[in-house]
Amino acid sequence: MGRLVGLSLLGIALGLVGERLLALRNRLKASSEVESVDLPNCHLIKGIEAGAEDIDILPNGLAFLSVGLKYPGLHSFAPDKPGGILMMDLKDENPRALELRISRGFNLASFNPHGISTFIDSDDTVYLFVVNHPEFKNTVEIFKFQEEDNSLLHLKTVKHELLPSVNDIIAVGPAHFYATNDHYFSDPFLKYLETYLNLHWTNVVYYSPNEVKLVAEGFDSANGINISPDKKYIYVADILAHEIHVLEKQHNMNLTKVKVLKLDTLVDNLSIDPSSGDILVGCHPNGQKLFIYDPNNPPSSQVLRIQNILSEKPTVTIVYANNGSVLQGSSVASVYDRKLLIGTLYHRALYLPPFFYNS
Repeated sequence: MGRLVGLSLLGIALGLVGERLLALRNRLKASSEVESVDLPNCHLIKGIEAGAEDIDILPNGLAFLSVGLKYPGLHSFAPDKPGGILMMDLKDENPRALELRISRGFNLASFNPHGISTFIDSDDTVYLFVVNHPEFKNTVEIFKFQEEDNSLLHLKTVKHELLPSVNDIIAVGPAHFYATNDHYFSDPFLKYLETYLNLHWTNVVYYSPNEVKLVAEGFDSANGINISPDKKYIYVADILAHEIHVLEKQHNMNLTKVKVLKLDTLVDNLSIDPSSGDILVGCHPNGQKLFIYDPNNPPSSQVLRIQNILSEKPTVTIVYANNGSVLQGSSVASVYDRKLLIGTLYHRALYLPPFFYNS
């Protein structure tokens, strides 16, 4: 009788394991392939060989790129090289990527930048917020951009118990931001278990010097975050649920749910086209290829454009798609004056001339 009970329990356990594995494959869209939608005259950006995970562009056309991310479970083409922040002036006819110098005293050797966001204060001071994973820990670094010598002055390191696994950030003040946690736990094994069990414990946190609080929760894996041009709505990408959540920002900085847009791909970082308010989304058609890297069958890339997300039927179009032959693992797309930049988790980055992006 004891053996029978043991076998029954083992069978149940194996069944649950199999069900969870199948569910995870579905969330990763492990069987998906992409049909290329290539754009002529686009070219790879010189100097970016190990990813440009996030991109943010100022109204004057200066683009900041977060490069060299190392993330547990992901491939890296430069595992021993620290990350950095690059800048491109998109007003130039042929923009080049230049690395920004960071002020003395900041630990460059462990710099591991992830999501980024800019904020322009009333006195025109430009602040750059950077999610950083030094030694795979979690901090938010706040810099002042000094355009006269193309440098970053480090102002502050933010750490908090409500920020255990920060992915992306949207600045809403000189020391104020919303941030996504893509996991509830910070321990690598517990992170894996959390994802495997599909606990939906990830969240969005609001941070200010005077208050830190949880403002939205229940996501599978909260990822990219951005704000509408009128500053009324916060957009959050739930990468493993293939969703974009629209939340309304309240006067006390809390967020209330408005709607959810379901998509058929893994949604990463979100950028806003300032000329139209459209959302550009860096996507992963097949998430499994990101984690099980095969140079003969690399992860593909995809960029979506979402128009009128607040309407009953938003318009979703594919701006760019590639099977990995040119660009692997697209994570972000940002536009300025009809010029498009596409970054990746750990591969290259693309620049597309203006006449190929119709806004």
